[in-house]
Amino acid sequence: MFDLLGLSTEHEAVYRAMLQRPDLTVAGLAALLAVPPEQVHDALDVLSDLALVRVAADGDRLRAVRPQPGLMALLAKVEAEVAVRQQQVEATRAAIAAIAVAHDDYGRAPEGRSLDGVDAVRERLAELAHTASSECLSFTPGRAQSPDTVQAEVPLNEAALRRGVRIRNVYQDSFRNDPATLAHARWMATLGSQSRTTATLPMRMVIVDRRTALVPIDPEDPRRGALELSGIGVIAALVALFEQVWRSGVPFGTAPSRDEQGLTPQERDLLGLLADGHTDESAARKLSVSVRSVQRTMSSLSERLGAASRFQAGLQAGRQGWV
Repeated sequence: MFDLLGLSTEHEAVYRAMLQRPDLTVAGLAALLAVPPEQVHDALDVLSDLALVRVAADGDRLRAVRPQPGLMALLAKVEAEVAVRQQQVEATRAAIAAIAVAHDDYGRAPEGRSLDGVDAVRERLAELAHTASSECLSFTPGRAQSPDTVQAEVPLNEAALRRGVRIRNVYQDSFRNDPATLAHARWMATLGSQSRTTATLPMRMVIVDRRTALVPIDPEDPRRGALELSGIGVIAALVALFEQVWRSGVPFGTAPSRDEQGLTPQERDLLGLLADGHTDESAARKLSVSVRSVQRTMSSLSERLGAASRFQAGLQAGRQGWV
């Protein structure tokens, strides 16, 4: 019944027995359930990990936590995990829809054109900034924008904001460590712009007035240029992707909150990347941080997990529901 909470039938039987007979020892529980004492010990390890049993006040035995707080806490954790998973599913659905619309059955691209090289992209962005009438949405992955890029954006963004254009941008968490980006985001906020951060971003992207979108030709090498898209379907999918990421972002000026395990979004994403087989180097690229930063974070997480090695940290993280 409680497989969803991480309890097998055997674990549930031991837990129910402890609720009914709190006076029984391990041997007594084994006799009551007609199972070997080793099976009771194994069940107690799992129940302890799930915080369903605790050391009694006398310190000599374990007692079962009442079902309402104990099981409901586990259910709340599962519900939170499901909510996060659903967000990931919706983001993936939007990305799939974007790809599907971008390439129909005959492999033809939707309405749009190719902008080759960084200069062509910057020129087109300047044009769009001058003509934008209602909204500009963007993803800005990486560590920090160059001073030249920030300086070039200032008059364009200011003019658009003063015309009443709503600007929302999502940076990566790594930008929080860059004083110039923080100063730029604060200045933009005084004019009405909104900025948030998230641990990872799918790609660089700009959407103007929900009619035109610029996405990289090669997400791994933005210097190659961008694709300018204007098909109704693909724009709708990209907007849905933006809104999904925006909802999960943390506003600039607010520290990223920690979840019930005490993890920041960046720490949780790092654990997920490493669990998926990424090296320190590839995880650093995904998070737009240095390899040294990844190693420092993993050292801190290993210490919090009481793990002596990276392998042991992975096992402990899995047992405690960190990944």
